[in-house]
Amino acid sequence: MLSAILLAAGSGKRLASAVSKPLVKIGGLPAIIYSLRALEKHPQVDEIIVVVNPRNRAAISGLTAKFHFKKIKCFVLGGSLRQDSVLCGLKNTAPQSSWVLIHDCARPFIEQADISRVIRAAKRTGAALLAVQPKATIKRSGRLNLVEKTLERDRLWEAQTPQVFRKALLLKAYQSNPASKVTDDASLVERLKAKVQLVPGKYENIKITTPDDLLLAGLISKRFKYAI
Repeated sequence: MLSAILLAAGSGKRLASAVSKPLVKIGGLPAIIYSLRALEKHPQVDEIIVVVNPRNRAAISGLTAKFHFKKIKCFVLGGSLRQDSVLCGLKNTAPQSSWVLIHDCARPFIEQADISRVIRAAKRTGAALLAVQPKATIKRSGRLNLVEKTLERDRLWEAQTPQVFRKALLLKAYQSNPASKVTDDASLVERLKAKVQLVPGKYENIKITTPDDLLLAGLISKRFKYAI
């Protein structure tokens, strides 16, 4: 059994929006609907736990009811940090669930084939995530923003979601690093020296963080109209 945890508890301050990030309209639809529809349609996803915050819980619950999502198990309140929210979601997965998929609703443009590939990779190694290689040359800076080193681009990857893990492995990672501040779950699993498979994703799987991202998202959403 596979449980999907959809993170929708962020405030989205950098987006400078009057509504929280999951409710921001993209192509006429709230951002969270894209991710929920993708997870709802995928045959290997058995249940969805949506992690929300006190300010957007009622709005998201009411919105999703209109779309009749059948796989949503519950809405749970997240914590102050990302890892707190994931842990809240983990605690609400079904006891018989063996696999967990973590996805950020700020990445609305996830495709069925990509979900399948990252699940398949995780079942081989125990952990996997979507990622893309940077297009730009990456510099590492030292003091006063002086270039310290030019990094080897061929070995660099930008992490995305979904990320899929054996549930027992992810729980162990969280229990072993209770006070760590991380930006993705794979980094905690890496600290256990466990294998984490990189799965090439798509550049369209952008994360919406700033107002500029909304402009690009509006263009990408036109290709996703068929899925709504």
